[in-house]
Amino acid sequence: MTTGTETKIVPAISSGTAGPLGAIHLPRLWLKLTLAGAGELADDYDECGAGFDAMTLSALGLDRDKTIAFVRQSKPTYMEFEEYVVKNGKTDKATIEAHNAAIRGYNHSDEKARGMREASGIENAAIKDAVTLNTIEDLDEIYEQVTGE
Repeated sequence: MTTGTETKIVPAISSGTAGPLGAIHLPRLWLKLTLAGAGELADDYDECGAGFDAMTLSALGLDRDKTIAFVRQSKPTYMEFEEYVVKNGKTDKATIEAHNAAIRGYNHSDEKARGMREASGIENAAIKDAVTLNTIEDLDEIYEQVTGE
C-alpha cells in the first residue's frame, strides 16, 4: 500500500452504498476510477475489475472503456458521474433493483469466504456475502496502513 513515503488510498466505500440514483456499488466504482486516474488507488485494488465493477457496468449497460475514459478525461464529481450513467446507460427502476439484488446476493466461494473470514477474525461461518467480506477487508487494509500492524 505504501510507495516510499506516499500512501495510496483504499477505496473504503462499501459496495452496498448507493448514491441518489439508487444503484449500489456505483459510488465505489466512481471512487476507484477516480483514484486510479489520479494514480492514488491502493496497489491491491483493481481500477475496474471483473467482479462488482463488471457486474455494475454490465447491468447498467455501460461500456467499460468509455466509462474509464470519461472519468480519466473529465474528472467528474460523483453527481456528474451519475449524470453520465443516466445519459449513457440503462437506469430504470427495474434495472437498478435487479442490479442491486445481484450485488447483495453475491457470495464468495466457500474457500475464498473462509480465507477472508480467517484473515479478518470473523468467527461466524455463515458470513460469505461479498459486500460484507469486501468491506471488512477494506477496513483491515486501512487499519494496517494506519497502525503498521
